[in-house]
Amino acid sequence: MLHLRKVRLMARSLSFRKVWNFLQIYTSYHYSRWKGRSHHRGMPFKIGFEPTTSCNLRCPECPSGLRSFTRPTGMADLALFQSVVDQLHHDLVYLLLYFQGEPYLHKQFLDMAAYASQHGIYTATSTNGHYLTEAKARQTVESGLSEVIISIDGTTQETYESYRVGGRLERVREGVKRLVAAREELKSLTPFIVIQFLVVKPNEHQIPEIQAWGKELGVDKVALKTAQIYDYEQGSSLIPDQDKYSRYARQADGTYRLKNKLLNQCWKLWQGAEITWDGKVLPCCFDKDAQYEMGSLMETDFSTIWRSEAYDAFRDLLLQSREAIDICQNCTEGTKVWG
Repeated sequence: MLHLRKVRLMARSLSFRKVWNFLQIYTSYHYSRWKGRSHHRGMPFKIGFEPTTSCNLRCPECPSGLRSFTRPTGMADLALFQSVVDQLHHDLVYLLLYFQGEPYLHKQFLDMAAYASQHGIYTATSTNGHYLTEAKARQTVESGLSEVIISIDGTTQETYESYRVGGRLERVREGVKRLVAAREELKSLTPFIVIQFLVVKPNEHQIPEIQAWGKELGVDKVALKTAQIYDYEQGSSLIPDQDKYSRYARQADGTYRLKNKLLNQCWKLWQGAEITWDGKVLPCCFDKDAQYEMGSLMETDFSTIWRSEAYDAFRDLLLQSREAIDICQNCTEGTKVWG
């Protein structure tokens, strides 16, 4: 259910042009599914931009945490980000300042948020919450950042650090308090504040407690999210016992499968894209290692990449044989991700 505050914030980012653009994307997607060939119209209404691949934690199912990237790591240039916004803001509704890494480690992260906000875009981020000092909390509110998603995956230090390896739960709690207080002090509608609880076996018994925390801390929403697990077939100590919080179903032989069927369709490839810190345009957030780079913004503009033969060929392949694309093998498109 959408929160009234979020609805109001989203409405501020809309225009007739953006609504028309969305309708072109939506109708061309369903036409493409019917024909089995890519017929794409419109520009992205949703983009993910990666400020950095760096992270202070070592979460076990995260390439940043595992330090396992095969692609280069680094920090995005502010000028690159501003160029992306300049090219896309007339049609762009939603910008997630996150792909991999911890955004607050980028010294100009809040400058990015402010620039996007000034261009009428609903701007969100996802953070582990360790850098929400009093000054950063105030700067976050002042930046106009529309939404902040803060990961808290346990209500005791022991449970929390079993997944957020290297994290300090009390430090995150204090950061949430500072952000809520700064929003109230500045009498701001933004940011919409979300506690995200990634449900895994070690913490699933703490769901009632994290929901109580949300009320106590004064956040707008507590979101229960199912976990993506890379090697799930033989089971994992992270797969929860409560089936509704798992993306994977246990079979009669004890192995696991994705709950969703791998259908030859994917809305993500029509609605938006991911942009890495160094300007690579990727078709999907499951492409953590940039295997399917559609082009580089260091070499050409976004529109040229978006409408390129390579992008259309990738969309065609997905519509005809999605199982041939390896990053789709653990994709939960069509599965309920939020509990």
